[in-house]
Amino acid sequence: MTKVAVFSAGSWGTAFSVVLGDAGNEVVLWARRDEVAEAINTKRENTGYLPGIELPASVRATTDAADAAADADVVVLTVPSQTLRANLTEWAPLIPEKAVLVSLMKGVELGTLDRMSEVIAEVTGAGPERIAVVSGPNLAKEIARREPAASVVACADEDVARRLQGLFHTAAFRPYTSTDVLGCEIGGAYKNVVGLAVGMAVGLGFGDNTTASVITRGLAETARLAMAQGANPLTLMGLAGLGDLVATCSSPLSRNRTFGENLGKGMTAEEIYASTSQVAEGAKSCKSLLALARESGIDAPIAEHVDAVIDGRITALEMMNAFIARDTKAETD
Repeated sequence: MTKVAVFSAGSWGTAFSVVLGDAGNEVVLWARRDEVAEAINTKRENTGYLPGIELPASVRATTDAADAAADADVVVLTVPSQTLRANLTEWAPLIPEKAVLVSLMKGVELGTLDRMSEVIAEVTGAGPERIAVVSGPNLAKEIARREPAASVVACADEDVARRLQGLFHTAAFRPYTSTDVLGCEIGGAYKNVVGLAVGMAVGLGFGDNTTASVITRGLAETARLAMAQGANPLTLMGLAGLGDLVATCSSPLSRNRTFGENLGKGMTAEEIYASTSQVAEGAKSCKSLLALARESGIDAPIAEHVDAVIDGRITALEMMNAFIARDTKAETD
């Protein structure tokens, strides 16, 4: 059996452990809190994040990072994107030097504007052949319930991507391979920002015409930035682009859409942060994605206005009115 270490035991880390266990891997799930690890090992359930989901017998949990990482062939990272650098700096000395590092995170680091694969490379010194990302329409609860889903496994080394594809393939989870790591990461990070905007439209009471318009223009905005960075435009039309965008913007299970809905209903970002332990990555990454777009000379009105709402400089309704008031132009401009 291939040993896979998963850091950490939140919703997505636990859900992906179900995939890994079902695929026949030995899985060690690192949890920050003793009670989480104990529940997983004794009840076969992560009661705090995914209650009611029975975990495969091949999944065990530990709060000892060294135990989780020891002899791991693959290390999967699922912590919030803005905490990756600090956490990985602590874990890096424990990770076997030949282990493949897989990012399930969707964000761009504040300050550095690094994608998660770039943070991993900087902290661990791993080459591109040891760094992969998984991205697609993968809402954690549905994955954990083993509902059919597909995703993209991207690595600069196609052979490594195919190896991971085999390790992640189950009766319910179908991975496709790609070498476009950049495109998958930009698509995965930007869809969270668009999800916030769609959520605000829903919270304001607007219907399908409005949300479809925001989704479509959000995809165009995402593609502009990704292509300016060097991504394959076809990646943005696939699972890691359009697929992930549709799931995030259409599902009430999406943290980012839910966060946006609450903004549309009049709550402030600070009030929403205080009301939940779940992280909406788009609320943190919108500022870094906006900075990356400006650095690339890309027009990014959705990121710009979402960032303004998060900061409290405008309201959700003012954002929607501003979109309509923008100068008209050809759709392909």
